[in-house]
Amino acid sequence: MIKIVKVHDYVSGKETAPGKKVLVDRLWPRGVKKEDLPGHWLKEVAPSPDLRKWFDHDEDKFKEFSKRYKEELTEADSSGNEDLATLQEMVDDGDVSLMYAAKDHDINHAVVLKEWLES
Repeated sequence: MIKIVKVHDYVSGKETAPGKKVLVDRLWPRGVKKEDLPGHWLKEVAPSPDLRKWFDHDEDKFKEFSKRYKEELTEADSSGNEDLATLQEMVDDGDVSLMYAAKDHDINHAVVLKEWLES
């Protein structure tokens, strides 16, 4: 099972994160101490900086962002991205919580990453 969890909700105790906890953001979340977030930080599975800046969490761009991000993931997979390979192994081994810091639970890269991993 892959669950998507907002980092700040986990740290504050509002949400649980079953299985292995994996931060999938390129940047460390503001206001979160490293010791408060157990698990792995696989920043190379996050969207490229250019794609992230272009998207800017604009709901109208989410469909195109999803397409472009999935293309990046497929390319990273074929080129041997170590973080992506590690994440795929974790998913194959059991439950994983993909942790992100975006404000919107439904319109963020973790949603797209989950879809890509499950396909």
